[in-house]
Amino acid sequence: MLVLHMSDMYGSLALWGEKSGKGNRREGRHPWAATAKDLKSVPGLEKGGMTKAEVWLPSTVDGPVPSSSMIHEYDDTATHIAPWRVQARILTTEEAIRVIQWATSQRMLGGDIVVGDDMAWWGAVLRLAASMVARQQFLPDVVTSGNGYRAAWHPVFVGEDDDRLKSVAARMPAAARCLSRESSDLVPTRPAVKVLWGVLSNMIDHMVRTAMSGGERRGRRLTRFESIHDAWLYSLRTTHDAISGSETDLRQLTEHVREWQHPVGVMAGSPFRLCFRVEEPDEEQDMWKIRYLVQPNDDHSMLIPAETVWRDATRRNLRGQLLFMLGQASHICPGVSAGLSGGSPMGHTVDATGAHRFLTQEAGALRQAGYGIMLPAWWTSRGERRRLAAKARVQQSGTSGTGILNMDSILRFNWEVAIGDQTITVKELKKMAAGKSPLVKVRGKWMEVGADEIRAAIKLLKTGHTNGTLRDAVMMEVGAGGTPEGLEWGGVSATNNVSDVLDQLGGRVTMEKIPHPDGFVGELRPYQSRGYMWLSFLRQWGLGGCLADDMGLGKTIQVLALLQRDREVGERRPALLVCPTSVINNWKREAARFTPELSVMIHHGADRAKGAAFAKAAASHSMVVTSYGLLQRDIQTVKNAKWSGVVLDEAQNIKNPQTKQSKAVRTVPADYQFALTGTPVENSVSDLWSIMEFLNPGLLGSQEQFRRKFLIPIRAGQNSEAVEKLRRATGPFILRRLKTDKSVISDLPAKMEIKEYCNLTKEQGALYASILQEVEEAMYEAEGMQRRGLILATMSKLKQVCNHPAHFLKDNSTISDRSGKLERLIQMLEEVIESGDKALVFTQFVDMGHILKRHIEEAFGREVLFLHGGTTRRRRDVMVDRFTNEDVQVFIVSLKAGGTGLNLTAATHVFHYDRWWNPAVEDQATDRAFRIGQTKNVQVRKMICAGTLEEKIDQVIERKKEVAGSVVGTGEGWLTELSNDELRDVLALSWEAAT
Repeated sequence: MLVLHMSDMYGSLALWGEKSGKGNRREGRHPWAATAKDLKSVPGLEKGGMTKAEVWLPSTVDGPVPSSSMIHEYDDTATHIAPWRVQARILTTEEAIRVIQWATSQRMLGGDIVVGDDMAWWGAVLRLAASMVARQQFLPDVVTSGNGYRAAWHPVFVGEDDDRLKSVAARMPAAARCLSRESSDLVPTRPAVKVLWGVLSNMIDHMVRTAMSGGERRGRRLTRFESIHDAWLYSLRTTHDAISGSETDLRQLTEHVREWQHPVGVMAGSPFRLCFRVEEPDEEQDMWKIRYLVQPNDDHSMLIPAETVWRDATRRNLRGQLLFMLGQASHICPGVSAGLSGGSPMGHTVDATGAHRFLTQEAGALRQAGYGIMLPAWWTSRGERRRLAAKARVQQSGTSGTGILNMDSILRFNWEVAIGDQTITVKELKKMAAGKSPLVKVRGKWMEVGADEIRAAIKLLKTGHTNGTLRDAVMMEVGAGGTPEGLEWGGVSATNNVSDVLDQLGGRVTMEKIPHPDGFVGELRPYQSRGYMWLSFLRQWGLGGCLADDMGLGKTIQVLALLQRDREVGERRPALLVCPTSVINNWKREAARFTPELSVMIHHGADRAKGAAFAKAAASHSMVVTSYGLLQRDIQTVKNAKWSGVVLDEAQNIKNPQTKQSKAVRTVPADYQFALTGTPVENSVSDLWSIMEFLNPGLLGSQEQFRRKFLIPIRAGQNSEAVEKLRRATGPFILRRLKTDKSVISDLPAKMEIKEYCNLTKEQGALYASILQEVEEAMYEAEGMQRRGLILATMSKLKQVCNHPAHFLKDNSTISDRSGKLERLIQMLEEVIESGDKALVFTQFVDMGHILKRHIEEAFGREVLFLHGGTTRRRRDVMVDRFTNEDVQVFIVSLKAGGTGLNLTAATHVFHYDRWWNPAVEDQATDRAFRIGQTKNVQVRKMICAGTLEEKIDQVIERKKEVAGSVVGTGEGWLTELSNDELRDVLALSWEAAT
């Protein structure tokens, strides 16, 4: 495991790292430091030399404190700052930017590389530099150094930018300036703002140079120029930053540049900021007022009229600065010059056209130059932005045939144009057009109306009406398309059945209550009942929906209730359910428990039906369950069967629309499509497109349209308008309930116990079968203590195989894709981590605990704690405190070490990875989270490999619980008292165990 760090080393960014392992424990050398070879594993740094550096780290008597327990665990004793020698790679600015972009793209990188927390801060610095370049917040400069004169681009901080610089600098982690060249240097104590300014200057200089479209960037250097200014301009736009010229000319150039920059310096050093406020004309006037105000830098709540400062004779210096600022502003806003002609700087007036020019052009330029701008609320997002909007009044057409409403029913769309709730006539629109000003006053309120909007509105009203379908109305209702061009969309209004559909879809009315199916065994909680009704509503209209409830809220039984109701109202076609292999048996068992009348067919295994035989077999069942992998392989067979609907469990499996399994599920014809996932957006909002394209094809447009309309605006700048449009378009088709929602929590029990059934992989199945074969003959021959010992040893081996082949083989082999149980645990932990919850993972094997710790850390790039019998009491206390108070989400605990004496109420999820066959011991472990002081609901999951001894013994435990409460012996010894036939039945490997 390699943890990457980056630090400023007196003007240059350098990369260094920590690596797990014992390392070289010579005095003064970081025992876990990465080598030159390790750092060269970073993409783009394969070539290049290393340098020795001193890294100043918190240290104990045992050595430096690692940044993460993934490197090394240590006892938390008194620390001090000390230098340790490391290998570091000094980066060019181009390399530094590339490394930061690569390292901050995700927490866990390829090749067991993890990025340190300080890298996230450097990512924020890079984003600040990029935003300043995008806003052109930089100036050309001349820099003198020991190498002569250089051309450079430097950032300019004025107004809010200066506050942002200080804010970012205040968050600088110590690791960002912990390197020095020699151990004799003092601990790096340079001011954070100075370090940050230097790095930003280098980044901005590099970005501006590389963005230059003209001039020579590389190659032969020019040395002859007509003037020193030409030499300076050449050096600003190429990689050759040194300026050629005589000493006299270079000094003169430097003076000219400083004089040219002087206005910016005055602005940045002023104790106040000049502000411009737009004031609307009153009823008796038609001129707008741009008023000048002064805002002290140390009190932004205070606004002083500029004329007050101007007339105060005691503030002569401020008067001069105010006049200078107004003079600079006049270059951006010509109207300021007119405002100065009256003798005192009060403001200036403009007509409606001038006001619109100020709002759309001059205000933004002034703000970018460091001036304060105050605009009317109706113009900004803080107020009601009044615009012309198209509306549609919809009614069912007489040409709809049978009169039965469905998604293809023909509707009549009558078009209107409105401002808010007020309908606008063609006469009013023509009056707006005659004014020839983009700012117009309509019914007492100002608004912006462009000529193109007016023309589009008049054209729409002259059209009168058009025909469409209910599907078109639904798309318009959710803002997904089909609306008139050139105008904002004001929504759909309708009557009768059409109104009912749109109102229920938009959440304006409560969905019609649907009785629970008679054949459903059990009770649906209120929120589950609402989910069932929501699914039934979408199913009725042939719309797709994503049930995205939090893990443990019962997505499975809500779908089963729907399928049971379908069967009871006469649906004879089966539903196709696609899920990961690891949860196939879960669906079979849950169906048997809650909907025993539904016949379930498992399409899995080498002997599965194909072709016509599959279609015939599927038709005789209520539900067919298969995996994503098999659906992809058998897609032609599956497509030829007749399906009532397709349901995807763990639907994040189709988040990448280009994969074969994603393409396959979209080709299966059915009346409805549903998706179940606790993480509808796993990595990016682009995940939504793939899921929605399966549920409601075309809802979000093509993939390229989605990218332009939503993905780029949201990813580039968290565009709130794009976020809202996406939420509106997808909201009616996603039902998401969280455990933190009080309306949901009040319906949940304090502790929910769930059994998670997992499949063995083929490798696990083969190992399991070989162990059974070896022990079968020996078991019949052994007697007494020898028999008991043999049985217990065999049980231990089989449980290790169920955990993971590497646990049984003890060969330190690879972990990924070899255990069905581990694969399922990772899927569930992904949801836990995504939701910000914390989890305890119990195992009775210390070796398995180490395997779990390593794999979970590699899977999520997050630190995982592990408490076992060999952990010192002090270290245990530190772990408990960190799990309770820090951002550590997963805590692995060996069953015996964590059975008593721990308070871990920060956890809301408990996973029993391997079962201890005395449930009282498991309950004691669970009570580390579910105990006095726990204010949240706790979900307890007991993981069982289907078809193995784990499932058989679980059944025995459940039978004994009914008679003897929770006491089943004092361990596993009671299993040795079973007869040979009983024991053979317990240990036998059933057909459903292996994938």
